[in-house]
Amino acid sequence: MTKTYKTAILGASGYTGAELVRLIHSHPVLEIVAMTADRKAGMSMGEVFPHLAHLPLPALTTLDEVEWKGVDLAFCAMPHAAAQAVIVRVPERVKVVDLSADFRLRDVATFEKWYGGKHLSPELQKIAVYGAPEFYREEMKTARLIAGTGCFAINALLPLVPLLESKVIDPDHIVIDSKTGITGAGRAPSERKLYSEITEGIDAYNVAKHRHTAEFDQELSKAAGRPVIVSFTPHLIPANRGILATIYVHGDALKVHETLAARYAGEPFVDVLPLGSDAPQTRHVRGSNLNRIAVFADRRPGRAIIVSVLDNLVKGASGQAIQCANIALGLPETTGLEAAPLFP
Repeated sequence: MTKTYKTAILGASGYTGAELVRLIHSHPVLEIVAMTADRKAGMSMGEVFPHLAHLPLPALTTLDEVEWKGVDLAFCAMPHAAAQAVIVRVPERVKVVDLSADFRLRDVATFEKWYGGKHLSPELQKIAVYGAPEFYREEMKTARLIAGTGCFAINALLPLVPLLESKVIDPDHIVIDSKTGITGAGRAPSERKLYSEITEGIDAYNVAKHRHTAEFDQELSKAAGRPVIVSFTPHLIPANRGILATIYVHGDALKVHETLAARYAGEPFVDVLPLGSDAPQTRHVRGSNLNRIAVFADRRPGRAIIVSVLDNLVKGASGQAIQCANIALGLPETTGLEAAPLFP
């Protein structure tokens, strides 16, 4: 790998932007040449994130100040709805990986229903590839725009899609109970994210109406070849990062495990634990691009329990975005992403 790919990070002042910087610093052929952050334009990345102060990085600028000449790749780490208006301004020759929700849903009307407001870039939506490498690897190889998945979504889709494709579980009986760390809510300040509001408690939120539900509808229905409507409830826990999903399905646990073990035997970032293993914990994947899955037989015959964990900022966002970019650039998929999890 001798070529260097000039890289821009649009919206670098949020958690996913900072995680992109941290990971790209160890990437052998990606070079950050531009970073934007409108409210913090003119500041250094070290001023915004002191843990990155030692890195040789360009100053934060506005989007208008980006010099696109020579830029090969852009990561868009901007909030939902804002990314649409920004990506249309990126030159067509530049490959884009978007970490927002703006291009995840193939049907524009469905996006407008779940996210509110008119979709500003329906033509770009038509060319976007859903950003799950384990399912859309071939499409990514020629993609100009890749739409990163939701963190809740990918954590449950990784175990569920192969099971529905193989018809080893009942599509009408799927319950997803997910817990996430506070970074999943972004860096913008709010009363709900105060320490005193978060610590010493667990909060079920957006019950029966969380926006990632639309991704479940889209991807699980495609996998099953028929409409699938799951029950999904997210919970906020007093932790910085990590997602743990406990998924309840109707199906034989042995077949469920065999299907997942076979499907992911060659995948670099999905680890299906042996039957009888303890359940994976979010601390087992913290800071890594790994997803770990365990399968358990329920006490009732014909039912199984699946536990799936990942780091919401890495495999759930920035790490997976780099994985997608590696594929789109023709690089080995694991490039820059093989660091072991942080522990304790």
